[in-house]
Amino acid sequence: MPGENLSRDEARERAALLSVEGYEVSLDLRSAVGDAGAPADGPRTFRSVTTIRFRCSEPGASSFADLIAPSVTAVSLNGADLDPSEVFDGSRIALEDLREENELVVDAQCAYSRTGEGMHRFVDPEDGEVYLYTQYEPADSRRVMTCFEQPDLKAPFRMEVRAPEGWTAWSNGAGELTDGVWRFAETKPISSYITAFVAGPYHYVTDTYTRKLADGSTLEIPLGAMCRKGLAKHFDADDVFLVTKQGLDFFHEHFDYPYPFGKYDQAFVPEYNLGAMENPGLVTFREEFIFRGKVTQASYERRANVILHEMAHMWFGDLVTMEWWDDLWLKESFADFMGSFSMVGATRFTNGWITFANNRKAWAYRADQLPSTHPITADIRDLEDAKLNFDGITYAKGASVLKQLVAYAGQDAFLEGARRYFKRHAYGNTQLGDLLAVLEETSGRDMAKWSRSWLQTAGVNSLTPQATYDASGRVVELSVLQEAAESHPTLRPHRVAVGLYRRTPEGTLERYARAEADVDGTRTVVAELAGAEKPDLILVNDDDLTYCKIRFDEGSLETLRAHLGDITDPLARALCWSALWNLTRDALMPARDFVSLVLAFSGRESDIGVLQMLHTWARSALVNYAAPGWRPEGERLLAEGALRELRTAEPGSQHQLTWARFFASVASSDADHQLLEGLLDGSARIDGLDVDQEMRWAFLEPLAAAGRADASVLDAELARDDTASGKRHHVRCLAARPSAAVKAQAWAEVVESDALSNALVEATISGFTQPSQRELIAPYAPKYFEVIERIWSERSIQIGMDVVRGLFPALQDSVATLAATDDWLSAHEDAAPALRRLVLEARDDLARVLRGQACDAGAAASAG
Repeated sequence: MPGENLSRDEARERAALLSVEGYEVSLDLRSAVGDAGAPADGPRTFRSVTTIRFRCSEPGASSFADLIAPSVTAVSLNGADLDPSEVFDGSRIALEDLREENELVVDAQCAYSRTGEGMHRFVDPEDGEVYLYTQYEPADSRRVMTCFEQPDLKAPFRMEVRAPEGWTAWSNGAGELTDGVWRFAETKPISSYITAFVAGPYHYVTDTYTRKLADGSTLEIPLGAMCRKGLAKHFDADDVFLVTKQGLDFFHEHFDYPYPFGKYDQAFVPEYNLGAMENPGLVTFREEFIFRGKVTQASYERRANVILHEMAHMWFGDLVTMEWWDDLWLKESFADFMGSFSMVGATRFTNGWITFANNRKAWAYRADQLPSTHPITADIRDLEDAKLNFDGITYAKGASVLKQLVAYAGQDAFLEGARRYFKRHAYGNTQLGDLLAVLEETSGRDMAKWSRSWLQTAGVNSLTPQATYDASGRVVELSVLQEAAESHPTLRPHRVAVGLYRRTPEGTLERYARAEADVDGTRTVVAELAGAEKPDLILVNDDDLTYCKIRFDEGSLETLRAHLGDITDPLARALCWSALWNLTRDALMPARDFVSLVLAFSGRESDIGVLQMLHTWARSALVNYAAPGWRPEGERLLAEGALRELRTAEPGSQHQLTWARFFASVASSDADHQLLEGLLDGSARIDGLDVDQEMRWAFLEPLAAAGRADASVLDAELARDDTASGKRHHVRCLAARPSAAVKAQAWAEVVESDALSNALVEATISGFTQPSQRELIAPYAPKYFEVIERIWSERSIQIGMDVVRGLFPALQDSVATLAATDDWLSAHEDAAPALRRLVLEARDDLARVLRGQACDAGAAASAG
């Protein structure tokens, strides 16, 4: 619709004109089951009646309300009935001649969603039960109710729901069923995008959190957690509640502002597009956080991090909200930082900063080197921009920069700034300057200067050590050199620690000297380290205080090639791995060298999250950055190494589990596939390895891709696991089969039809794009460029993003594909900016891949 993509200028104009006093929203969801509301010629719909009371600062002015719905039954403004065909254009309701005080009532038929946007409707294939939930960020509450869809028009919401008999309904406030209607307590003033509904026959578990407050009163928060009935047997709600209570304790202790939204429900829902969403009082999560099989501690850590991330949003984002999406970092960067900060400080996952350094920062480093990189405080022109800005810059780089801010300003000053921020702006909206003002008060630091360097510029700096030594082998001078990319030349102030490591008589690599310094400009001398004994390894950014790409001097790099596994400190080791991966992506280290390092040292990696990341990187090095001629050799080496580690891992351990999954992902020979088949049918066995249902699907995908598991085998597995999860696995494995007819069908189901749900679109694309089938899917490269503009215009933005990203012909890694991408960009300069951004990002990734392959081929030529 022409007006669906709200601009920042329109939002500012409307916020200057209007203030909202309150909403009343009534939904009738009884059409979710049976045949009601499901006409053959249109979408299944539900009734939504919204009453909005609002003020206008300029009586007589005009504005608009937001609603995306198939039809509107009635519109009333200040008691006068309006003709829906005249005032409603499919996404906006025109409001003319406003009074100082106004009442708008809209009765609409809204559509259930299959894309995870708005009111998503899911039918469980296991038992036929229907489940509903909402997901709105950044602007999809208008698919469920009439509203002013922008963050800075906050208001209290009163909700009610009519649901099918036997269902339970939840919203932000506590609910009560009276005369067949679920009515919910009025919310505090909140933004429309964090209102929420969940309804259906969910399995629901309760608990209570209590805490004595500083004034002597007792805070009591009802806790709830829910999932589909089919997942109830796997639901470890006790662990969810444990982390929840630990998080609430931590944030109450550090924020000095009691949780303000009453109850705290957490819903694990099917076919969810995100990791989770911070709706106050009703947080929603993807149900994959309920584990159907054995997983490693890294999976539990990831879930705990997400629980705490969303909880931090209750203050950073829900209590105090950014005015517009430019300042999205004001909630996401803080929540990402606080997720790790609270997890390390309050839960059993005390190594959370290792995961952050190795995993989250990798996301940030990649995003910050794309042509679409942007300052943490971004320029968000409209809602399409906003949707794409939930990226590695806003989340992980922003969190990394906050970690640097804590080192720069001090933890006490940082937390005191947060406390003042909440009290000063509770239930309001803020911009960058509001936060900087309180931090400047508490730290005494020049926050404007810090902000210009870190928040208002893009790009990542590289820090490289440079040392000279005297005849006795002691450091004469150690300096840190700072570089920036030509495209983003800003040099920043970094508070860093520089660690010196040496080999011990026992063969380990231990730190024996450390100094913190303020690195600024192109070269900074770390005077404190003069006179130290010559190190075997110099680690810039030891302890991971700043956000940068770590480089090494030649001596340190040689030490890592021979002794990386000997570093005893897990964080230092993780930082070295991350730095080596960045060297590989930057075409400064041949991919085969990185693979060799993984084969040599990853078997000794103690941190399971780091090990899983190394497996991901090693496979990416082989698939993307290795010279094509070396891939068969690389496949053999990785599969042999994975199998060797699998057989020697402690039986039943999480390391064994991790190596089993990695072996399946790199299996390539007949012998590899025969072993997977034997593990599936029981004719082969590895002591301690439990091949549960999730593991069975992990083994079946490579077998399907190799042509060794046909439709009958996959159908039989689905009969064994006829669940929603099993259906997704089945669809992915079917699309992975090496057949031209299979690929044509998968392409048609995603590109030519919108019948698949969001989750099945994702599964089909994943199966379609098999690295071992480059030639088979090559014909779809030109087709991709023919269809993406149509896909972008016809589908929801979420599905559009999934298709444009997922089907880009990245596996056709040639100069010809790069040229075809450039041709499309040249011919479509007027395409939607968000679509062009996605294609530009894919183009940049492809160019980086080709540089990496050239580096790898060059190394082979030199060696030969």
